Amino acid sequence: MLDPALLGASLYVPATHPRLEQVLAGRAYEARSVIACTEDSIGESEVDSALAQLRTVLRQLPEKTSGPLRFVRVRSPEVLQRLLQIPGVDRLHGVVIPKADQNTLPVYMRELEGSDLLVMPTIETIDAFERDAMLAFRRELSRPGVRERCLALRIGGNDLLNLLGMRRPRDCTLYETPIGTLIAQLVLTFKPHGFALTAPVFEYIDDQALLLAETRRDRAMGLVGKSAIHPSQLEVIESGLRPCEREFAAAQAVLKNGAPAVFKFDGAMMEAAVHRQWATRVLARAHAGSRRPPDAAEA
Repeated sequence: MLDPALLGASLYVPATHPRLEQVLAGRAYEARSVIACTEDSIGESEVDSALAQLRTVLRQLPEKTSGPLRFVRVRSPEVLQRLLQIPGVDRLHGVVIPKADQNTLPVYMRELEGSDLLVMPTIETIDAFERDAMLAFRRELSRPGVRERCLALRIGGNDLLNLLGMRRPRDCTLYETPIGTLIAQLVLTFKPHGFALTAPVFEYIDDQALLLAETRRDRAMGLVGKSAIHPSQLEVIESGLRPCEREFAAAQAVLKNGAPAVFKFDGAMMEAAVHRQWATRVLARAHAGSRRPPDAAEA
């Protein structure tokens, strides 16, 4: 299993993108992960051409050890079935499952039998607002054969807002909307049971300051990555996700050999037993984004 922290900023592109091979190979943009979409970003009439392009592109991609993490967001179980028949599908790391719940996930998992592709189910249906439904979904995700293949759960912010008849406001982060409360509920439902979650897209490409503020809120919420809908968002998201210098130093102090059980560091009380898991994840996040040093912006 890959470390979900490796996802970082996940660049979404339509599977009809004219430079799809360069994007998936990592030659077009510096994205840690890329998701080629056959669902909401293209029309029904474009599905055949998207799969035809994937048939051409996948066989040209490098092995999975080279380039970004690569995923395809499938439109339906039928599209997944067609994708799995394409030569070169083994160059992908996994698939993103849309509108996943306890009823739809087993259908996709049956199609994936015999494949080693990882899955990232997307929480974006009305079930997200029902705790009992999310508990049932967690039980389905915890089944043998599913749990070990689930890299992360993706939160579909725009679809969830749509269910409320809302659109993200321009002047505030997602956390100032009802979806902020929902994200907290999803974190409490899934994260203690070992499931990583990623953050929704930020649709206003021209407001990088607000994107950075929201990404820092994502990080504080314990989310491990964030979807990007434009290359200009990649560096902003990476900056918001990576630990600041003070956080990095504190994590190192907790994990240092011989650290006392309780000690003072940077004006705060640190407890080795209580903060060890947090510190481990901070260093993993820093290592995953090791192209860049910890961000001093918040220090």
